[in-house]
Amino acid sequence: MSPPSARSLLLTVLGELVLPNPDPVWTSALLEVLAGLDVEEKSARQAIARTAADGWIVSTRDGRRVRWELAPPGRELLTEGAARIYSAGGVKPAWDGRWLVVLASVPETQRKLRHRLQTRLAWAGLGNPAPGLWVSPHPERAAEVGRIIDELELNGTALSFVGPFAGIGSEPSLVNRAWDLAEVSAHYAEFLDAFTDVRPNPGPATLLAQVQLVHAWRRFPFLDPALPASLLPEGWIGHRARALFDAKHQAWAPETRRHWSRLTA
Repeated sequence: MSPPSARSLLLTVLGELVLPNPDPVWTSALLEVLAGLDVEEKSARQAIARTAADGWIVSTRDGRRVRWELAPPGRELLTEGAARIYSAGGVKPAWDGRWLVVLASVPETQRKLRHRLQTRLAWAGLGNPAPGLWVSPHPERAAEVGRIIDELELNGTALSFVGPFAGIGSEPSLVNRAWDLAEVSAHYAEFLDAFTDVRPNPGPATLLAQVQLVHAWRRFPFLDPALPASLLPEGWIGHRARALFDAKHQAWAPETRRHWSRLTA
């Protein structure tokens, strides 16, 4: 697995440490945390500059020092991401058996648009069992998918339906074609191996462990479609991984907040 990028780690820091607090933070605090995550200062500063250029954070100057706070688009993006991240892997309520089915495709020649469609529908939890066909057992996400289709200007060709499975083939076969649950399970096993025995010392080590924990967990909304229990293998490892995430995140949160307050004072 390739090491995480400075930009990706910065977004985790912003979502985990900056989003819950209304006060601006010094550049030095961001640089110190990123340095603890093995990001060189030059790369960290470039990541901050790019994130500002994208309109997600804004700066205010105090003499020669600079403070940063989330701009409205950045706060919206990170709030939505946090909601999805912190719900990933949890036990889902009873399923009514209905599927959301979306027909949406982009020609191979429009690779950028094709990639954006695939990335955003995957983030919304949809699987892709056949070219141009997307499915999810979460019909309540139809509005979210509709916004994606609208923003990508595909509403002239896309179609969607909601309804129960009609009996040709089988739902387990559909799940196997739409998602690679063996791969998802392997990623959960990696997560468990990486964090089960982690017991950081108080102070900076706890804050860094918390950021690493959340950063590792961030990928699961892309990977795990949050299937109802009836569509999952027995003893689904995702539930065990979620329990570990919750336990570690809650245990480390008070010390993380204390150290972050010292850094940002």
